[in-house]
Amino acid sequence: MPLNNFEKFLGTGFYTGYIPFAPGTFGSAAALLIYLIPGFENLYIIIPAIILFTLIGIPIGTKFESVYGKDPSQCTIDEVIGMWISLLFLPKIWWVIVVTFIVWRIMDIVKPFPANFMERLSGGRGIIFDDIVAALYTSALMHLFLFFINK
Repeated sequence: MPLNNFEKFLGTGFYTGYIPFAPGTFGSAAALLIYLIPGFENLYIIIPAIILFTLIGIPIGTKFESVYGKDPSQCTIDEVIGMWISLLFLPKIWWVIVVTFIVWRIMDIVKPFPANFMERLSGGRGIIFDDIVAALYTSALMHLFLFFINK
């Protein structure tokens, strides 16, 4: 079943999945650029965006797997979702954003348990859920970090 242009656009994280090197990092950077739009961090905007991209991303991820194979590098919608989750409830300060981006990329690559377990799920669920778990780790680490430096 071929991918239509809309599915390619969203599934590749705004075409970042077609970049031949580090597509996940570029997908995360694209999500970060959207996050930098004034007001996007508003919970009434970012949370619905995360939910919408997750609900759309699961079936799109499944289609990407049918075209490109298991957890294809071309599918970077999961990095978009993960980047946004990582930034939830954090202050929109440049150094916090940079550190969060770095921690997110590490967590996405390392995939600590149970993210590595979630990655084994078939189709779009495996593509999306492992990044959600890694993003929750990122968020927790960043909140702990900020708590301790502000103490």
